[in-house]
Amino acid sequence: MKISFVIPVYNEAESLQQLHRELKENVLGYEHEFIFVDDGSTDGGYKVLQSLAEIDSSVKIIKFRSNFGKSAALQNGFYKATGDYIFTIDSDLQDAPEEIPLFIKKIEEGYDLVSGWKQKRKDPLIRKISSYFYNLTTSLLFKLRLHDFNCGFKLYKADVVKELDIYGELHRYIPVLAASKGFKVTEIPVKHRARKHGKTKFGKERYLRGFFDLLTVRLITHYIRSPLYLFGGVGFICSFSGALIGLYLTILKFFFGVHLTNRPLLFMSILLIMVGLQFFSIGLIGELLVNQTRKFNSKDYLSIEKEINFD
Repeated sequence: MKISFVIPVYNEAESLQQLHRELKENVLGYEHEFIFVDDGSTDGGYKVLQSLAEIDSSVKIIKFRSNFGKSAALQNGFYKATGDYIFTIDSDLQDAPEEIPLFIKKIEEGYDLVSGWKQKRKDPLIRKISSYFYNLTTSLLFKLRLHDFNCGFKLYKADVVKELDIYGELHRYIPVLAASKGFKVTEIPVKHRARKHGKTKFGKERYLRGFFDLLTVRLITHYIRSPLYLFGGVGFICSFSGALIGLYLTILKFFFGVHLTNRPLLFMSILLIMVGLQFFSIGLIGELLVNQTRKFNSKDYLSIEKEINFD
């Protein structure tokens, strides 16, 4: 069995040597590779990775010209991974590599993806609160009972990452995307260590992005195969409401002699019917395009500057 580690790196130079050492200590007996994806770091982390690659042939590096985000880093790492199992772990040392055997034991029970659950988070209070509501909302909306969807410490079977296509900020919803494709997903409690080096990449702008990503994931997991169910449903409600208003106005006109020229409801009825027909049209166009899938190609990321130790 071969294990691949996909490790996104962004301005974590001080943590890389210790992370590499701890990972090596906990994969003894397994064939392995470490795929570090330098997501446009500016703190000299790439030089540290180069030095690790010189002394350890299992260290492989993908370097981006600029910062394209964690999803892009993970997707490129998944594309290059050759292991039977694929671990993801953040490069900030807050996850404990000594728990790697626990993940392997759990996935061998028959699961396809095992996600970490940071029961006792070593993060600021505001981040704990926002994380709680994010995880609660996601769990209820997608009916997937996990406590920590966005934990970076995860173990996948190779079949899972081959089915994933993540971009933007969709890495936060990987368990949801995997479960929607029929894979068995679970979680185990993991230690969460306090940050020693560098700065958190968590920013206020993630709240708005998270909301939009939630809508995106809801769309692609529930309506990607039948978009007419979504747009057609909205179209039916609009058109039906418009038709009811039109029927009401018709009764007023022919049975009670009410003039309609100065009634806003007439224009509302026409507007609702037209909007409903437009939604129907969008749904039908979506049905025509539903078989056009977005396939990942490493050449899509023209930002890749260099790859080291890949055959």
